[in-house]
Amino acid sequence: MERTLKALAKEAKSRMKRGFWKECEERLNSERTHAKEQGISEKRLERYFQEKVTTEIKGETPDEFYLKVRDLLLSEGEVSDAIGRLTDRAYYETLSYSEKQRYNLELSEKYLRALERFKREYEFEYKGRS
Repeated sequence: MERTLKALAKEAKSRMKRGFWKECEERLNSERTHAKEQGISEKRLERYFQEKVTTEIKGETPDEFYLKVRDLLLSEGEVSDAIGRLTDRAYYETLSYSEKQRYNLELSEKYLRALERFKREYEFEYKGRS
């Protein structure tokens, strides 16, 4: 669904009224303090935070596959059989040999992208927080 300019303006006004930007500033300051404690570059933190706020404003949510990968990595770390654990067995059994090969390759590529994303997020979201 494409959002109109009027709807976008209304959303922006609502964010201002709710104090969205004030909260963002407070979170950013908190994240800066944490980043300094962890030895993380402030510029990298700001780029990450900007992406995160932009995603929040657009209303985007992480896809289901990424959430599965994130949960796996948080609970067990990087495991050697990650592709096997992420495979949709019921769907996989319906495929021909060549389709299975293609499926494995595509799943591997998706996993690697999700792993890279997780590593970026981990540095700012999870590392050093307990």
